[in-house]
Amino acid sequence: MKILTANRLTDGEAVWLAADHSWAETIEAAEIARDAATEEKLERAGKAAVCKNEVVDLALVDIDLVDGRIWPKRLRERIRAAGPTNRTDLGKQARPGIAIAA
Repeated sequence: MKILTANRLTDGEAVWLAADHSWAETIEAAEIARDAATEEKLERAGKAAVCKNEVVDLALVDIDLVDGRIWPKRLRERIRAAGPTNRTDLGKQARPGIAIAA
């Protein structure tokens, strides 16, 4: 399973492509590709957003579902989803309702 991530061009925020093709600020809102056809659909939508100067640095990210929640396989992506590891008062992890990546 995979999700599509990028960085929003206006502010550098890590974002994930949602099912409605909007860019969500939380990983939980990401559309999950469970097959190659959906992966290709996500990539096409992401490339269109790059062409419109909405996002940069597209990446399909391998994930697992753990207790019904999206869990990136790579630590780097878990950090991007939560925020900096040295300052828990900054980034997504400082916002109400956002779980800290472990």
